[in-house]
Amino acid sequence: MAYDQFKAQSRLPKFAVPQRYDVRLKPDLVACKFTGGVSIDIDVVSPTRFIVLNAADLNIDSNSVSFTPKSNSKELKTVAIGLVEEDEILVLEFPEELPGGIGVLQIAFEGTLNDKMKGFYRSVYEINGEKKNMAVTQFEPADARRCFPCWDEPTAKATFKMTLDVPAELVALSNMPVVEEKQVGDLKTVYFEESPIMSTYLVAVVVGLFDYLESRTSDGVRVRVYSQVGKTNQGKFALDVAVRTLELYRKYFAVPYSLPKLDMIAIPDFALGAMENYGLVTYCETALLFDEQHSAAVNKQRVATVVAHELAHQWFGNLVTMEWWTHLWLNEGFATWVSYLAADTLFPEWKIWTQFVDQLTDGLRLDGLAESHPIEVEINHVSEIDEIFDAISYRKGASIIRMLQSYLGAECFQRALASYIKKYACSNAKTEDLWAVLEEESGEPVKKLMDSWTKQKGYPVVSVKIKDKQMELEQSHFLSSGSPGDGQWIVPITSCSGSYDARQSFLLQTKSETRDAKESTWIKLNVDQIGFYRVKYDENLSAKLRHAIEGNKLSETDRFGVLDDFYALCMAGQQQLTSLLTLMGAFREEFDYTVLSNLINISYKVARIIYDAAPEVIDNVNQFFISLLQYPAEKLGWEPRQGESHLNAMLRGELLMALAMFGHDSTLNEAIRRFDAFLADRNSPLLPPDVRKAAYVAVMRKDNKSNRSGFEALLRVYKETDLSQEKTRILGSLASCPDPDMVLEVLNFILTPEVRSQDAIIGLAISREGRETGWKWLKDNWDHISKVWGSGYLLSRFVSAIVSPFASNEKAKEVEEFFATRTKPTIARTLKQSLERIHINARWVHAIQKEEHLAQVVQELVHEK
Repeated sequence: MAYDQFKAQSRLPKFAVPQRYDVRLKPDLVACKFTGGVSIDIDVVSPTRFIVLNAADLNIDSNSVSFTPKSNSKELKTVAIGLVEEDEILVLEFPEELPGGIGVLQIAFEGTLNDKMKGFYRSVYEINGEKKNMAVTQFEPADARRCFPCWDEPTAKATFKMTLDVPAELVALSNMPVVEEKQVGDLKTVYFEESPIMSTYLVAVVVGLFDYLESRTSDGVRVRVYSQVGKTNQGKFALDVAVRTLELYRKYFAVPYSLPKLDMIAIPDFALGAMENYGLVTYCETALLFDEQHSAAVNKQRVATVVAHELAHQWFGNLVTMEWWTHLWLNEGFATWVSYLAADTLFPEWKIWTQFVDQLTDGLRLDGLAESHPIEVEINHVSEIDEIFDAISYRKGASIIRMLQSYLGAECFQRALASYIKKYACSNAKTEDLWAVLEEESGEPVKKLMDSWTKQKGYPVVSVKIKDKQMELEQSHFLSSGSPGDGQWIVPITSCSGSYDARQSFLLQTKSETRDAKESTWIKLNVDQIGFYRVKYDENLSAKLRHAIEGNKLSETDRFGVLDDFYALCMAGQQQLTSLLTLMGAFREEFDYTVLSNLINISYKVARIIYDAAPEVIDNVNQFFISLLQYPAEKLGWEPRQGESHLNAMLRGELLMALAMFGHDSTLNEAIRRFDAFLADRNSPLLPPDVRKAAYVAVMRKDNKSNRSGFEALLRVYKETDLSQEKTRILGSLASCPDPDMVLEVLNFILTPEVRSQDAIIGLAISREGRETGWKWLKDNWDHISKVWGSGYLLSRFVSAIVSPFASNEKAKEVEEFFATRTKPTIARTLKQSLERIHINARWVHAIQKEEHLAQVVQELVHEK
């Protein structure tokens, strides 16, 4: 058959275009199989004897395949059918050239409800102690083809008419409302309204036993939250957030939500946080359900931001869709940015824009690697898509949008977004299309400004020094390895001198520039960390900023930024570790959640690197970190105060967990006392949800092979609870045990059926003492892990979590040799990034070993009050 011409192409040929799908599916939830049929109205736009579309893991009934042109109604049967597995395409050859214009393609097929959490798959739930299967779809990025043959590309938009044959007692959901149900015996046929035009990756079907809560928006959109029977109360918070968010977006985008209903549903086995399917948004339970009694403040914030993110997609992604996966960031960067806008409007007391710097930092950390990628990344094969659902597309994407919005002004930006959505509604857009609309609205050269941020990887570090009343600025490509890079950017510089009233802003368009500078107590560049770049100050300016932090003269985001940039420069060998530790000492009276949370994360990383570089000072370093965190921890205590802030509730857990990790005796003992009370009574007020993870970590830090009562007690709690958030809290604590034998036991536990496959990666938070054990375990179990998790992004998380923390070039070589024969496209990028991180750590260890006064400085810092 002459279908070699269609092999190994990144996109489908364009000679036929789908316009409407009529899909009928009949899942068998006991045998875990499904049968189905699709009839597709296609427009034959150029002469061809072939129809080429996507299909994977399906058995096609060759006798069923036919094409009937509307013009003469003469049914054509195929002369040959070819499934090209590696390209996931179905090639249909007909005896003669197909007449131009509209015709109907019919195909019957069958498939398996898989356990890979993609395509049409099964998820297991329990009802009255009995295990049952539900059928669920997850089609993004390119898995609709695993459920029915289709043109599985974002631009091939069409309408969808779905019909499901299911057991009569079950709930059947799809993107659109039900038009009609017909029952015959134990089976019912559910007919759904035809959808508006949309991409295949947004089609969704869920079949199972569910309860729901319902509400309506002021313009009549029906909103429901579906959950497992008995969990409906946990959907209240998400329902309220969804209704308020839809109202907000309708105003912000100046376009109403485009479907008659919005369903949100919690799925027990779910690979991602959530998926924005048009009108039927699927979530993992931890991202949708909130239990007033047993969920923590951090869970509440996650539910709100994830719901706001998915609902933003109903406009940005679903109504206006990216033209190809190269422009994925338009979907994800925007939804991330807009979700913060929504959360800030709904919950101003969360200071969510201050917390946004966490997103910024995640983006900067990944983009400081030579193995990063541009925001707009070439995708040549469908297997490459999964890996770009990363901190570049989401977090760098959101950060440069925020930077641009700040530069153009909020009102102008909002007007432009509304025009963009109106212009490209029900269609597809590229990055350039958005820039053009923003340019028209603002009169600014947006494309020229932004190309340097989206078309090349990385970002600049701007070095600043004052000389003869002149401020000298110079930009260079920042790399965490300390190597020189070759990028150059148009950088929106903002600066403050001595106070927030004296601000300057300008564009740095060349490699370096000199500006007039007034004498002042301190100078801070990149005010409030709006720009996606780092700043390196000379010694004199650094000292002034340290005093400004001690004197509480800087905003929270600027205190965060000074510390985070200094830490990154230290890792890259451009600042000494002793200077970083001295700067950290300026945060002794810090009480802001976002700043302290970053101080804690940096402390963990510094402790790990010192463990490798200078183990003789590690005890003193731990003492220093304890002294930094004791003041806010004592102020907050273990139990919530009446009416305390959301941020203090989140902070308490992080502080106590850090004190436990650094071996603070009284915290460890108090944690174990409270944990024992919790074991005796699960509703004990002594262990509120916000501090449970801290207590679990403390329990594991004290456990070992010969005294394992804590571990066994945690496993009991894990098995008894049906709250996913409780399960993930426990999983995230178990491997923090310092005993390598216990770590091995934990790692073997996460491979058992007790742990849902998407949760296994949560168990990979391994103590530094268990690092080698983790690596040996990964090698011993690689074939199994690769088989179970090998088809999605989860596999890459196994690699990065276990490989990245190492800090020697010998280890990098060993990792490289192991994966030389075992790599696959889904982990190729992650593996390179993880190896680069090992080399960066190794270089940092080497630099620290050359610092002469480290022990002395640490000693002084411990005794400073």
